Amino acid sequence: MGCAALLVGCVAGPDYRKPEVELPVTWKVEAPWRESRPDDAASKGPWWQRFGDERLNDLTDQALANSPTLAIAEARLTQSRAVLAATSAAVLPQLGLNARAARQKISANRPLSNYATPNFSTVQNDLVLAMSVNYEFDLAGRVKRSIEGASASLEQSMADYENTRLLLITDLATSYFNLRALDIERDVVDRAIALQRRALELVSARHELGAATGLDVAQQQALLDTTLVQVDVLKRQRDLYEHAIATLVGAPAPSFALAPDIRELVPPAVPLGVPSDVLERRPDIAAAERAMAAANAQIGVATAAFYPSVTLGPALYGVESRSLSTLFDAPSVLWSIGVTASQVLFDNGRITAGVEFARAGHAATIANYRRVVLVAMQEAEDGITGLAALERAAAQARAAVATARRVLEMSAARYEGGASGYLDVITAQQALLNSARQVAQLDGQRLLTTVFLIKALGGDWQRQATAQIGANGR
Repeated sequence: MGCAALLVGCVAGPDYRKPEVELPVTWKVEAPWRESRPDDAASKGPWWQRFGDERLNDLTDQALANSPTLAIAEARLTQSRAVLAATSAAVLPQLGLNARAARQKISANRPLSNYATPNFSTVQNDLVLAMSVNYEFDLAGRVKRSIEGASASLEQSMADYENTRLLLITDLATSYFNLRALDIERDVVDRAIALQRRALELVSARHELGAATGLDVAQQQALLDTTLVQVDVLKRQRDLYEHAIATLVGAPAPSFALAPDIRELVPPAVPLGVPSDVLERRPDIAAAERAMAAANAQIGVATAAFYPSVTLGPALYGVESRSLSTLFDAPSVLWSIGVTASQVLFDNGRITAGVEFARAGHAATIANYRRVVLVAMQEAEDGITGLAALERAAAQARAAVATARRVLEMSAARYEGGASGYLDVITAQQALLNSARQVAQLDGQRLLTTVFLIKALGGDWQRQATAQIGANGR
């Protein structure tokens, strides 16, 4: 017992220390980006509302209410809370109330306890009512480390829930903006088809008058047929995104539909902050860091097996009697108290192997934490540089549309004046269609990249952040 007393206050295993991660001082930015200082302690609010799309807001509300994926994460969070409550209960003694009522016959032929005293067969009642106490002295800190691990696991589950929520809304916004971009692109194709039909009518009329050749009519018909093919291609792509949205919001795909919407959307302004902000904002990084703390606690739990285990109990106090009338009399009182101590002397390396297993698990969580941080840096930098490039590309694509429209007008005028063949008109129509579709695609990519950047930076930011800059350069 003297050796056991020396262990009081000792805690097995290392105390948790968050590992250092090398981070750049600033992002590698280019125009139109510049740094701002968002409040990273603010809650991760409804960032999707910054896109100003009520339909997306409604779909997000449905997803948060009905998503099975989010329900799974919430159930796991509830389990983690229950595990922490169960583990924390070990800091206090366990009390129990035991009751027994039996009528029994004792055999006359049972083994003798004394050869000079014969056995007799008796039939009697046995009534017992007692309270018991069990308590483990946490000499080596096993219980403390177990609580630390359960607490870290709960915090990890909370971060996992937030990350699941962030990924759910990111997937929803991604599918939604892909669908919206296809709606705009489909509108471009529909307008091109209308233009090409009018051109076909014009060249057909000129052919009937002898002012155009049959080749001109065939070329225009071929262009129209090629463009019509794109309608079904775009429809199939849109159906896939619509079905994905249905699944994300918890609705059956066959009964879910979204009407086309060709309104132009402008990505919101996104404040960058500094790279270290990501460590405080991203829930997946928080989850990885809490996993390290939980794994570190498991080292202590495994190491505690090297030390003696001392348990009070079962301590017992109660009454026992043959009849109910004398059950609470003084002679019926019974009690017992004792302490059990155990120490492993030889286990052929089992405890050592358990400690090594726990240390290896902790090393794996450290490596995973560093991996998650590096991926976060990559995703954020991809979003920053990607938006800058897309902004310039979108501006150039709009200029290309204006140029292609002028070329078409000039080609049509030259053809009508007999200065050029109809192939120039066909080429100009196709160039205008391609340029207009490219604008729709680039606008969709800007929206998607903005969503990915917000996800990479960990979610929403304070509205009063001062130095904001967005993909539109304002």
